[in-house]
Amino acid sequence: MVNKDKCIGCGACVGVCPVGAITIGDDGKSQINKDICIKCHTCEGICPVEAIKIED
Repeated sequence: MVNKDKCIGCGACVGVCPVGAITIGDDGKSQINKDICIKCHTCEGICPVEAIKIED
């Protein structure tokens, strides 16, 4: 899940997602497609503002 208040829309998470589950929405913030996400947690580690928390 992306905390929209913390997300700065840098797109770092988009580039590291191995399955393309993350995009930048119309609001300029990251969004995760839960149907595609494999919960690898790679995006959590790359986010510079800790705006992403993947729930298992």
